[in-house]
Amino acid sequence: MARNFAALPGFYRTLFLYIEPVSTVSPAILAWFFPGASWFHHELIPTATAASGQLDARTTMAIWQLGNCYLLLGLISSLVFRAIRDALPNNPEAQERILGASFTALALADVTHIAASFIGLPDELKYSYGKWNPMTHGNITFVIFLLSARLAWFAGVGRTTYHYGKRAKVD
Repeated sequence: MARNFAALPGFYRTLFLYIEPVSTVSPAILAWFFPGASWFHHELIPTATAASGQLDARTTMAIWQLGNCYLLLGLISSLVFRAIRDALPNNPEAQERILGASFTALALADVTHIAASFIGLPDELKYSYGKWNPMTHGNITFVIFLLSARLAWFAGVGRTTYHYGKRAKVD
């Protein structure tokens, strides 16, 4: 039996219930376990040299904490969105209002994440997309895609809207 999640249909359901959680939990695992904090730190800025040596304790802690932030984003997308679906199966307006609040916060985080990732790149790499590594494309290119999908959701592209884009009822 398919669950009723009218506010998050088709493409959006696949992206935000499955693809985004996997794409945000994966970096946490990579930073914490394998290949580890040193590799993760090294991959943040594309370079031709291999990672070398151990990180100092502060840097390792910061990378692990960053991994925790990635995990949190994945859990929100996975668990909270499923809770909305399961708790409000016949109330698409309430589903949409709660998803919209979450998507607003995530969209703001997307913008700041894209900006921080791009500004942090050395000048010679900023517009050399072919020199970007998978992590850089994940932090910039893929997050631009996620932001675009969130904005399309708000605009009602490919879905019926129940709250956003509707005029407020006046009593």
